Amino acid sequence: MDQPITKTMSDSGSVHEKPVFVDPTLANDADEGLSEEEKTKIDGQLLWKLDLVLIPWLSLLYLCSFLDRTNIGNAKLDGLQEDLHMSDGQYNAALTIFFVSYSVFEPITNILLRRTRPSIFIPTIMVLWVSRALFQCIAIGSRLTIPPPEQGICMMAMGFVRNFSGLMATRWFLGLAEAGLFPGVGYYLSCWYKRSELGVRMAIFFSAAALAGSFGGLLAAAITNMDGMGGRPGWAWIFILEGLGTVVIGVVSFWMVFDFPAEAKFLSETDRRRVLRRLALDQQSSAEHEEWKMSHFWASVRDWKTLVGAIIYMGTDGSLYAFSLFIPTIIKELGRLMIFAFFFVCYTATKAQLLSVPPYACAAVLTVLVGYIADRTQQRGLCNIFISLFGVVGFSMLLGAKTAGVRYAGVFLGAMGIYPCIANTVSWTSNNVEGAYKRGITLGIVIGWGNLNGIVASNIYRGTDAPHFYPGHATVLAYLTVFLLGGSILQYILLRIENRKRLLGQRDHWIEGLDAQEINLLGDRRPDFLYTL
Repeated sequence: MDQPITKTMSDSGSVHEKPVFVDPTLANDADEGLSEEEKTKIDGQLLWKLDLVLIPWLSLLYLCSFLDRTNIGNAKLDGLQEDLHMSDGQYNAALTIFFVSYSVFEPITNILLRRTRPSIFIPTIMVLWVSRALFQCIAIGSRLTIPPPEQGICMMAMGFVRNFSGLMATRWFLGLAEAGLFPGVGYYLSCWYKRSELGVRMAIFFSAAALAGSFGGLLAAAITNMDGMGGRPGWAWIFILEGLGTVVIGVVSFWMVFDFPAEAKFLSETDRRRVLRRLALDQQSSAEHEEWKMSHFWASVRDWKTLVGAIIYMGTDGSLYAFSLFIPTIIKELGRLMIFAFFFVCYTATKAQLLSVPPYACAAVLTVLVGYIADRTQQRGLCNIFISLFGVVGFSMLLGAKTAGVRYAGVFLGAMGIYPCIANTVSWTSNNVEGAYKRGITLGIVIGWGNLNGIVASNIYRGTDAPHFYPGHATVLAYLTVFLLGGSILQYILLRIENRKRLLGQRDHWIEGLDAQEINLLGDRRPDFLYTL
């Protein structure tokens, strides 16, 4: 069957005719015969319904996840390292081991998500944070040996550890259990929303990480007042109570997480057809069934966008973990030097916990704002480039400024330059990869490689470098400048070049001799698929 023709304008002003490859789903219009005004109203109502059902609960899951992985920084501030008689090297090793298991297993989690169902996979990994960890909790306390656990109560287990070995064990299994959540949800949301709608949803979802940092400081400041209760120190209660919250939320998730659009039970048949059609109009097929083949993996690995996306994400993720894990310690050291009217003479760990709240709150607001702007402008690369400059300036201030007030301002700019770029980079990567399995694998590789840099982040802030932490600040500054800023500029330029070639018809030979279905299976290699800049 002949394909329809569309006319596009090249940069030189000449008109070029290009074939448009129509997804068969487009023929299944549930609103056929309605006016455009009526269709727009129905579409808005559908989008609002999706937002209310999907976004709040998934954001809550990530808040729990990020809180559980980073509250060790708050616990350190309240005496964890001293009570377990750990050296600085051992404490950093406890941070590092989380990222080893977390990163290694991330690339395969989206394949598991696709081959099972979100309503099973996501709640299951939450419950695995709960399952045998209770026995691990008892085992660590009594130094027994049992089969390994996962997270939720594994988080609680960290509140019962008696030595460095117990902490290492719980951190390893914490990383293993959490590996599937962030890449899984990033991929899952990309199967529900159009490319121009994903950014702000990912931003709202990821802002939970910034809120976790902010909320975590407040929560830790309150929980540490339980010091001595039940014979446990205050830092132990941070792990126990926050882990208990994850247990409850993980169980409820079986009723709160839904499948992909083609199977989601909260959708009527009419709404299901609407969701699939609006995705097809956006040149997306990832929401539909696709048979697993090893060629999907190799297509992702050989795609230059996977490599460059991983470089960009390592720049922002390595910086993120350095910031989130050590910010309570950094602020505590700054506090020793600050002379503000609202501080008491004796600067305490509680004040450091509270002072970590405002930077995270600013980062959360900016993350959502950048997601909204990037969706409206479809200029995710320029957003990354501009926002990364905040981080570069912020860590330059931390590195070079001598006064505590200026360096605290640097903490604000550092948070504002890191957090928005995480969600924006994931959205940018997702927008430019099509195909159910290819997109999932690409996100797994990009996010997994980024998180692997948490190993570096865990070892660059040493107690011997206090109070200035020059090696740590310098490393984060290099990550932000070379990988985040430099990688974003590189990808933006390469995508512009490729889009120009497609508009000029220089990629049309890729589909010679192929029928409509074969062309559809090309995904982002379809000549009419234009990349999001």
